[in-house]
Amino acid sequence: MSSLARPTHGRMIGGVCAALARRFGTSATTMRVIFLLSCLLPGPQFLLYLALWILLPSEEKAAAW
Repeated sequence: MSSLARPTHGRMIGGVCAALARRFGTSATTMRVIFLLSCLLPGPQFLLYLALWILLPSEEKAAAW
């Protein structure tokens, strides 16, 4: 598994789904579909996405560490 950082290429909005897909070895499309389906369930999925968008570093900043 790779480190958790938002990629600079292959992301649609914030890169959170692409980062999670890389981390767990799935495609970004699969992760996006899972996220959209999870939004049909009650819970704070959208807030979690926003929090990860803020907390996860981009690849450029992660490489600087």
